[in-house]
Amino acid sequence: MRKRHSVRTMVGYVVLLAGAAAAFVWIQSLGAGLAAPAPAPSQAVFGVKGAGHGVDALLHVLLALAAVITAARLVGMVFRRLGEPPVIGEVIAGIMLGPSLLGRVWPAGAEYILPPAVAPFLGVFAQVGVVLYMFLVGLDLNTGYLRRNADAALSISHASIVIPFLLGAALSLLLYPMMATSDVPFTVFVLFIGISMSVTAFPVLARILTDRRMHRGGLGSIAITCAAVDDITAWCLLAFVVSVAKARVEDAVRTLALSLCFVAVIVLVVRPLLRVFVQREEEKSGVSAATMGGILVLLLLSAFTTEWIGIHALFGAFLLGAIIPHDSALAGALIRRLHDFVVVFFLPVYFAFTGMRTQIGLVSGLDQWLICGLIILVASLGKFGGSLFAARLTGLGWRDSSALGILMNTRGLMELIVLNIGLDLKVISPTLFAMLVLMAIVTTVATTPILDRLRPPAREREHPVTSPSPRELEAEAAR
Repeated sequence: MRKRHSVRTMVGYVVLLAGAAAAFVWIQSLGAGLAAPAPAPSQAVFGVKGAGHGVDALLHVLLALAAVITAARLVGMVFRRLGEPPVIGEVIAGIMLGPSLLGRVWPAGAEYILPPAVAPFLGVFAQVGVVLYMFLVGLDLNTGYLRRNADAALSISHASIVIPFLLGAALSLLLYPMMATSDVPFTVFVLFIGISMSVTAFPVLARILTDRRMHRGGLGSIAITCAAVDDITAWCLLAFVVSVAKARVEDAVRTLALSLCFVAVIVLVVRPLLRVFVQREEEKSGVSAATMGGILVLLLLSAFTTEWIGIHALFGAFLLGAIIPHDSALAGALIRRLHDFVVVFFLPVYFAFTGMRTQIGLVSGLDQWLICGLIILVASLGKFGGSLFAARLTGLGWRDSSALGILMNTRGLMELIVLNIGLDLKVISPTLFAMLVLMAIVTTVATTPILDRLRPPAREREHPVTSPSPRELEAEAAR
């Protein structure tokens, strides 16, 4: 019976296909004699592929994404085994795929894997990725740290901004005649160089402290608080500089006024409404897809607003994340669902996009390498010296003050975001961009080995820490 049923099914299937083929041939024969109007002069003609579109663009974008993610995971894994933050390996992987290495060693391969035509597509992916990442950074910002260590953190973080800012401004007197062009106002140039010297990579620093089990101790709490205050202050300064660089003086005043209005609306209107919404979500069994969709739409609108104002989309994303309580179920669900995809997919694209714009070969000759070394030295002395001096004034010992200075000298991804904004605005040249990227890599890579000398991991284990709560363990796993 079963065999007879299978034969009947097969016969029916063959009849269906034959009937469909016959019907199509009949329809095609009827339509062969039909005529259609001629295409308009401005209309694309059938069979002619539009420039920059079609299968080839998609083909190369897919290949580029696969190569970027593979290289990022492999090099990041190597750096993890070396005791360095994997994000540094991912940054270096992005540079390796660019003209600095792959373009030199295998030009044909670089031209096929990452041709210039895919740069605009990768740029869109990169910008969306950094917006999502800054939203996650805001979600993970523990404002309790700011309240508990406000006095010491405020003085240390602002000293770690003011001193490197002033040193960077002084360095601009040397860099501007050599590395800038006459169309870049010196005021914008000096402000940007000062900020690029002042940034601390809050997420990378938090990851280093978590890996070393220092984040619950006194020094770790102060370091995280200082980095949070540092980043918030640096982003506010950067927003001001971007508004000045993008517009005339009167437009800069308008941008600043709109920015203050936006912050006021977010803090005074959106934040209370979100708190009520979060409390209602806590009563439910889980965060629904509709809730996730609503938050993502709010994120995009917030980023759109700050981009429209003129201070870059990432500020709106960061601010929205910061007003959502970091210990809420909503924040935990957003981090769990977004973190891995953003970190594994989007951030390597951002690093590759940065790598395509970084040409280490532009730094040529002994004089330019000396300037690069001077930039690294000034950046390190400013951050380390400012943090060390302020930490000593607050009562920390020499060893802990030195360790805090080393931690605050961590730059990583935050520095790359600042540098890409500067390059987009044409404030810095590609050569200076390459030098500052090298500074970001060197200062971040140096953090872990120097910290190991000042505070060996064995010493960290000598000081017992409190058992983490389930929520803390969940948050660590999300990171």
